[in-house]
Amino acid sequence: MQSWQRRGRRPTCLLLLCSLWLGILDEAAAVWPFPAKRFSGDMLIDAGSLGLAELDGRVVAFGDFNGDQYTDIVTLSTDQRTLTVYIWDHSRYLFTKTQSIPFSQNVVNVVAGDFSFDGRLDILVMMSQNTGSWGNQAIQVGMAVYLGQGNGMFSGSPVAVPGSAAEEPIVLDATGDIKVDLLGMFPTSSAPGPPTWRLWQNIWNTTANAGDMFELTSPPLNTSKVCKLSNPHSSAVIDLDGDCLADLFLVCDSPTSANRKTYQIWINNKEGGFTLSREGDLPPGVGPITFADMDRDGTIDLVFPTCQSVNTDTGVGTNCAINIAYNKQIPTCAGSTGVIYPHAVGSCRLPTQLCAADSNFSFDFTNSPDNDAFQSIPLTSLGASHSANLLMFDPTFHPPLPLPIRIADTSLSGYPSLLPIIATQTPGGVLGIGSSLETSVQLLNNVPCREGIPGCEGERIAKGRRAFAVATDGTQVLKAIHDVRGVTVIDLDEDGTLDLLIQRTGTQSTTKLTFVQNNFFHDAFFLKAITLNGACSGFCQRDGENYKPFGTGFPGASYKYTILDTTGKRSAAQGMFPTQHLGQQPQTGYHALHTPYAYLGLGRTNNYIENLFVGSTSHAEAHYINLEGVIPNSRLVVNPTVWKSNWEYELYLRPGDWIPWVTVVALASCGLLAIIVFVLHLNEKREDERERRRGLHHINFDAL
Repeated sequence: MQSWQRRGRRPTCLLLLCSLWLGILDEAAAVWPFPAKRFSGDMLIDAGSLGLAELDGRVVAFGDFNGDQYTDIVTLSTDQRTLTVYIWDHSRYLFTKTQSIPFSQNVVNVVAGDFSFDGRLDILVMMSQNTGSWGNQAIQVGMAVYLGQGNGMFSGSPVAVPGSAAEEPIVLDATGDIKVDLLGMFPTSSAPGPPTWRLWQNIWNTTANAGDMFELTSPPLNTSKVCKLSNPHSSAVIDLDGDCLADLFLVCDSPTSANRKTYQIWINNKEGGFTLSREGDLPPGVGPITFADMDRDGTIDLVFPTCQSVNTDTGVGTNCAINIAYNKQIPTCAGSTGVIYPHAVGSCRLPTQLCAADSNFSFDFTNSPDNDAFQSIPLTSLGASHSANLLMFDPTFHPPLPLPIRIADTSLSGYPSLLPIIATQTPGGVLGIGSSLETSVQLLNNVPCREGIPGCEGERIAKGRRAFAVATDGTQVLKAIHDVRGVTVIDLDEDGTLDLLIQRTGTQSTTKLTFVQNNFFHDAFFLKAITLNGACSGFCQRDGENYKPFGTGFPGASYKYTILDTTGKRSAAQGMFPTQHLGQQPQTGYHALHTPYAYLGLGRTNNYIENLFVGSTSHAEAHYINLEGVIPNSRLVVNPTVWKSNWEYELYLRPGDWIPWVTVVALASCGLLAIIVFVLHLNEKREDERERRRGLHHINFDAL
């Protein structure tokens, strides 16, 4: 009987231990000793407001304001008179308020950047100075810089900046010193007349921490050829000719038609300034332009919506289409050999020489089946109802805020997906009147072109172009939100996945903000990178403090890489700070909301990144660096110090819950192997001793 009881306890104890190990007593199904996952399920998950439940306004800027390598945010109240700074709290997994800044004028835009060149992130605030209709020249934009203190707080006394015309200026490095300048339209102060182009050159005295921050000078481009900047515009500072040096893309008003827009591309020649390379008309009804490498060929493409008409009261466009203009450049060599120059049929870039300029790059906006470099995909062909249209701008903001098609590599494949805001008419109402207008975010997955997919006619299949399919699995949370007025991407808690930040009108619920966690399970890899502005080498030393200049990126940094996939095929892609400033933004106007880092999806691979080219805007002979063997799933911090010949860079492996236990297992394995070696060594030593003793008793009969 006693023996039976002991046998009965053993399975009971084993069952209890197994229960603890498998964590079946925990509803989150955690595996002891590993903590339970915060989000479970292979889908997009509503993460709530994360500390911003009381927000009455919208998010206007991203940045790492306290240098802890986590993304913080700045919000603007509904009356546009109060800015509030929120810092990400990693331990509590939410945003916490640090400071509020009141204003007497309406704030129209906020740009984060190290304007004082001290290794701390500042904010440039743009304010509406006068009253008038949007686009009227009488409206001027006042500006001021609030200096960052490095702890999520900003100085109470701002640095005044000369104002601009109604067109919001472009933030860029125009002089090659990796300091933040401004380029835009300056209003005439005497007789009425059109505004003129000016450069706000950064002349801040970092040592004295005082003086004027900007000096108005002539821009480094031919003012007789430059166009009239549109208002609003989606101009960008981005590498378009492939030399890893940021160029200038301008969206302008057409001189011949009030309803059309044109574009100009100015190539960066370093000390030679910018030279006009391309110009032309944009398609009719064009909306905000977004820049990304859509087909993973190492070149920056253009993505934009077009609509037949736009309702000025609701911001809804009808008969809309999503368009992609592919950048035609010299391709990357698939093998190990190739010819870079001259540009000819069959020429290609070597994988180790991706930053060679192609002066023959081009964009073709002709919409025909014979033009594989342009795709126009009607919204209705994606499965949306015929009454579905795009929300082109947010009329609840003054002046109305343009809404670009957001781009996010939610699958880590290297082929970005699209996030348009769809406007639909509910039964029993007229579009845009009362509660009949519903707006929701739709996720469009980037898929290879094949027969039957919209936008894949003609040569586009043979040329390997991309198409888009509406994501249905795991996107229920997006379908449940019907009052969207803006969407952007953010990596919550820096865990390596691009999540969504959805801004709402509040008509469906009391909250004005919803975070959506990207919890799709992927077997692909990523790389996050940020290029600093070189304000400090290593640690900064200011006011008796030592600190790292994390977060102080600059607009215009670019990234190119080559990697071998699991089949051994080499692919190249290009990324940028969608900022990418708040770090590296190609765009900063009209709430561009680019993250402070570049996020590069690497796809499925079992290799290191072969070559990662990081380009700066420096006018030095070597304005880029080639890093070999970069580890995927990591964060790269590059510092192109302008006073030194070599660049500084640091690689941070992605922290994870499993890393400590992998370390424990590795150490335990090493210990076990050491014990085995020690035991074998003792056995060998004993055997040698036995052999020696047997030798002593051995009698040599031949000697006798």
